[in-house]
Amino acid sequence: MKISLKWTNLTPIESIDVFVEEKIGGLAKFIPTYDTTGVAEVWVEVGRTTKHHKTGGMVYLAEADLRLPGKVLRAEETHKDLRQAIVLVKKELERQIKTYKESKDAKAKRGARLAKRMTVVAKGVRPADEDIKGKREREEGI
Repeated sequence: MKISLKWTNLTPIESIDVFVEEKIGGLAKFIPTYDTTGVAEVWVEVGRTTKHHKTGGMVYLAEADLRLPGKVLRAEETHKDLRQAIVLVKKELERQIKTYKESKDAKAKRGARLAKRMTVVAKGVRPADEDIKGKREREEGI
């Protein structure tokens, strides 16, 4: 997974670079079957929202864009701790990836159900029809 990191209103910190690589790079295990190019790209932006927070509010911002086939997943979080904001972004992206995967799987299953419904099997074709005497027979639906 290729991770591009951008710093806004904050000087780059090596430990945060490593932290982002570790946390956001962990999302790669969810992506391999849905990435057609072989290299997933994530754009991450971390920084301060403003420099004049005296009350200790939500000062740090973390954003991430993940491009998947047919969809761009985006997460944005603010927090008083930069590392916590990055963790929250990772959790949000993970949730969105799972939803994306479930929708892809649901579409495939829906197509398989449609194909099954369109397939009609004549009663005399099934070899087990003669052996069913006296038992309840299941009708094949259209």
